[in-house]
Amino acid sequence: MTVTRDDVRKVAKLARLRLEPGEVPHLESELNKILDWIDQLQAVETDGVAPLETVIPTHRAWRDDQVTDGDCRDAVLANAPAAIHGFFAVPKVIE
Repeated sequence: MTVTRDDVRKVAKLARLRLEPGEVPHLESELNKILDWIDQLQAVETDGVAPLETVIPTHRAWRDDQVTDGDCRDAVLANAPAAIHGFFAVPKVIE
């Protein structure tokens, strides 16, 4: 598959790109090089090759989840404009 100058103009219009007339031949050449490279990649035999997540194996040390209440209620409420019985105090909004 090759890209023509009309294809470049159409894609530029769809992408709402304004191209100068001198840019069209350069982009045509670049897009054709990209498509040639894709064709080369598709020609590679990949049957029997396992999919990879990464080339270099990584091992992460995961810590155990520990559920806590944070134990910092007093420090948090110290920043509140008003606190009553260990909770934020806010004005009544529903009558």
